[in-house]
Amino acid sequence: MSPTITEVDVYDIRFPTSEQLDGSDAMNPDPDYSAAYVVLSTDSPTGLAGYGLCFTIGRGNDVVAAAIKTLRPYVVGRTVDSVTGDLGAFYRLLTHDSQLRWLGPEKGVMHMAAGAVVNAAWDLAARQAGRPVWELLAGMTPEQLVDLVDFRYLSDALTRDEALEILRRAEPGRAERAELLRRRGYPAYTTEPGWLGYEDEKLTRLAKEAVTAGFTQIKLKVGADLDDDLRRMRLAREAVGPDIRIAVDANQRWDVAEAVEWMRALAPFDPYWIEEPTSPDDVLAHAAVRAGQPIRVATGEHVANRVVFKQLLQAGAVDFVQIDAARVAGVNENVAILLLAAKFGVPVCPHAGGVGLCELVQHLSMFDFVAVSGTWDDRVIEYVPHLHEHFTDPVVMRDGRYQAPDAPGFSARMLPATLTDYRYPDGPVWVARQELTR
Repeated sequence: MSPTITEVDVYDIRFPTSEQLDGSDAMNPDPDYSAAYVVLSTDSPTGLAGYGLCFTIGRGNDVVAAAIKTLRPYVVGRTVDSVTGDLGAFYRLLTHDSQLRWLGPEKGVMHMAAGAVVNAAWDLAARQAGRPVWELLAGMTPEQLVDLVDFRYLSDALTRDEALEILRRAEPGRAERAELLRRRGYPAYTTEPGWLGYEDEKLTRLAKEAVTAGFTQIKLKVGADLDDDLRRMRLAREAVGPDIRIAVDANQRWDVAEAVEWMRALAPFDPYWIEEPTSPDDVLAHAAVRAGQPIRVATGEHVANRVVFKQLLQAGAVDFVQIDAARVAGVNENVAILLLAAKFGVPVCPHAGGVGLCELVQHLSMFDFVAVSGTWDDRVIEYVPHLHEHFTDPVVMRDGRYQAPDAPGFSARMLPATLTDYRYPDGPVWVARQELTR
């Protein structure tokens, strides 16, 4: 008989990253990288469980953790096989409760909470199957994959039949691409040098170290002060030379006219893209920024759902789609977005960093390479070397490339010591800080 899911445990885990300004940018000057962390416990004698998370930067964890707990009645008491055997139905169950959906609909805190539970269910399914999530997804038939997707609101841009055709077209080379992925890894870029709070010396040193480590692209945060950004871009370009790509990220700081003016000023330093130049919800503003200056446009880490991604693509507003593993409703909705991007021929370059986002999103890009787009041309996954030591299966980076995970699951499980030490507000790390401020 299938084991039963006995509990949905939610942990408020926070790291005091604001103390060193790790993660700082023009809109988020003091982030404490955090995770509303989910464990789907079962009564399996083997200890089978599923692990997932929703990334926040501090106080929002209170709200997301509370939202996750409202989904408990849909999960506890279900057999594992009833969840893992139809992950499309499970995703729709969590996102279509009318009273909870009303809070979005299908966006915001409630949608992110559903994504954390959906991702935990995928981790559970992959552990049950003894395979990493990317491999589990890439082993599904095109028909099984499209069954994961909610095509409501998408059919004017992507139909089920079109999605099937994309997946069937990629089927013949799956095995060869999976083997290539295992041998070479997936291309990455690093944001490590670029946090806005870093001093010039640290920026320059980290940029040079990134090149030595094999990265062919770095990223700088911009948007607080144009003169500072011009100086920092000059330093970065001098540090890495003309052949290394430098992307820039404004984290939603600007209106259209300001974005256009700012990027025209930075253009002589050859930015590879401008990320989140304006509100993530403003499709037409992104299109105007793209048309008004010479630098390509990327966005997606704060895009609420598949519908906004659809509109960005329909409007020709982006050159790079940046999925996030924990912003939309988990794996299922990200499969839909990957298919949309493939339909429109736009490269997917995921957002990562944070807590566990590198661990999660690597699986989605690798699945895309093997079974959807069939290419990694013009595609890179963001990498930030923060907090990986808190996971049982952390990312492995070699020569600027993510190495393909081989451990079963979604790489989402945190170490027990982390759950004890960094639990907010009563873990010893936070108790010690509270005592210092008294």
